[in-house]
Amino acid sequence: MTALPATTAHLRVLRQCFLDQCLEGEVAAGGFQWQFSWFFDRGELTVEPSLGRALIQDALRRFLVRADYRLEPGGDYVFTVRARF
Repeated sequence: MTALPATTAHLRVLRQCFLDQCLEGEVAAGGFQWQFSWFFDRGELTVEPSLGRALIQDALRRFLVRADYRLEPGGDYVFTVRARF
């Protein structure tokens, strides 16, 4: 049986604002780097730049939904993307 492809993504939380119900940070994986904004009250995720966004957006959203209440500004986190970049 062949192992599933996997890439490790590194996430850093830069800002959290409960007034705006927003979490902002950066994520890097497979030589790409993006900035993101997660509006947790409405489940909205924006990822910039657009180059490679399709590679990370779904996996990042799943990670944020699962872990957003544990994330803190200045924190570094790691998660696995089931794809090879």
